[in-house]
Amino acid sequence: MTSYDALLLLSFGGPEGTEDVIPFLENVTRGRNIPRERLEEVGEHYYMFGGVSPINRLCRDLKAEIEADLAAHGVDLPVYWGNRNWTPYLADTVREMKADGIRRAAAFVTSAYSGYSTNDQYLNDIARAREEILDAPEIDKLPVYCDRPEFIGPFVDATRDALSRLPEGARLIFTAHSVPLSQPNRELYVAELEEAARTVAEKAAPGTPWDLVYQSRSGPPGQPWLEPQITDHLSDLHGKGVRAVAVVPIGFVSDHMEVKFDLDVEAADLAAELGIAFTRAGTPGTDPRFATLPRKLMEDAG
Repeated sequence: MTSYDALLLLSFGGPEGTEDVIPFLENVTRGRNIPRERLEEVGEHYYMFGGVSPINRLCRDLKAEIEADLAAHGVDLPVYWGNRNWTPYLADTVREMKADGIRRAAAFVTSAYSGYSTNDQYLNDIARAREEILDAPEIDKLPVYCDRPEFIGPFVDATRDALSRLPEGARLIFTAHSVPLSQPNRELYVAELEEAARTVAEKAAPGTPWDLVYQSRSGPPGQPWLEPQITDHLSDLHGKGVRAVAVVPIGFVSDHMEVKFDLDVEAADLAAELGIAFTRAGTPGTDPRFATLPRKLMEDAG
């Protein structure tokens, strides 16, 4: 790890007050011609939680856990934090790094998978931020980690816990953020999700039936996206006689808004209407095992 003189925690970002919600959503959807009415509709999800997404708090907590892990292993590296879509913006963080004399940093992103929106966009964001700053530090994005035990292990434990709160015969539903079928590297994204879900299911509850479904679709109605959506799938399972499900958000690193609203509110409410017992497994978040991943990925990188 001597080749790096800093670690950058890079995340999506989220609003931290009601006045932030629409500007944040405008940042996220810039260039996609999303109607204002749709932004206001999604904004209502955030207003249910006081206009505050959990993601920034979770990043602060994860940053502290990472710093503690580095210190415990004698690794003297400063940890910086930047976001794609809200403060602290990535470009501002890179300026801070340059001012501090950082020359080469490793970037750990809060997205575990390959694919365009889960990997390539972060690479583009890093390149764009560096272009804004003369003599910006080099920034190497650390590899995807969807198959790492430090990511899988917390999901295994959370899945066991979720199933323990349900009657016998419950079904596992793994969820991930849907993406357009036309998105680059979509096949690799799906393959990695399927493998991660299979691994968690086999370790947590061998023999339990499971499905991989999607959530949080945000594109035009006529544009094909990955399916089925979790709400459609719950209705389908109800028709087949399934009466208990444990939902595992395998596509997410932490409990941010897509988890807190789309699963804990929307999917949970539908399950209640259908008479399906519903639990939701936690995400890695600030699990101590997950917090060791940046250090271990840097060690692997040499």
